[in-house]
Amino acid sequence: MYFLYADESGDVGLFNSPTRYFCLSGFVVHELRWHDTLGAIIEFRKRLKSEYGLKLREEIHAAHYLHRPGELKRIAKSLRLKLLRETIDFQSGLPDINIINVVVDKLNKPVGSDIFDIAWSTLIQRFHNTISHKGFPGPQNPDDRGMLIVDRTEELKLRNVTRRMRRYNPVPSMYGSHSVAIPITTLVEDAVHRDSLHSYFIQLADVNAYFLYQKLETCSYVKKKGGRNYFSRLKPVLCTVASKKDPEGIVFR
Repeated sequence: MYFLYADESGDVGLFNSPTRYFCLSGFVVHELRWHDTLGAIIEFRKRLKSEYGLKLREEIHAAHYLHRPGELKRIAKSLRLKLLRETIDFQSGLPDINIINVVVDKLNKPVGSDIFDIAWSTLIQRFHNTISHKGFPGPQNPDDRGMLIVDRTEELKLRNVTRRMRRYNPVPSMYGSHSVAIPITTLVEDAVHRDSLHSYFIQLADVNAYFLYQKLETCSYVKKKGGRNYFSRLKPVLCTVASKKDPEGIVFR
């Protein structure tokens, strides 16, 4: 069993939206590495507590850290950015994990396009494909399945997406203009929605999604501090098989 912990950056609005892109990032870990990975994350969080004063119960939320820090104002802004960079570097050294990334460019999308549906169905499709072709690193079972665990999002819409894809999932054929039906058979159950405050894994996905967005459209502070390419520091653990068109495996829609 593979667990995919996902979070997003940007918004799904087509009109009067402050963002051009909607990004999803999924942190993938196999059940046989879950306990070891959690243990490594806890040790990392203990180090952050020692170096920065970040309590283990406090959430890592990249956008809030830099723009709406609340109680975390006690940590200097430059140190908050350094903490986020270290969170990326920590992940890049984890064994047997993978990170899948999807970007929807809303520019010139037709009226009526469902950005949420496009992004999530793409992420689910790539998750399914990689499981089916045994493309994830690390241990495997003879016949693995996958489960989505997501930060609180539009639960009903995501449930409808996953249930539809199990029954009807047309995929463009590489040999022509027609589509072939490839139902999603590896995904079990509906997505589990968790408050990211209570999931270290989703907090990692949050950081990854934020810096994926910053790679494309950088805010002034991150640009000033040289953080535009922080996402690329994840290269050792990026799921590059998700897209042949991008060297970092980012799936652009």
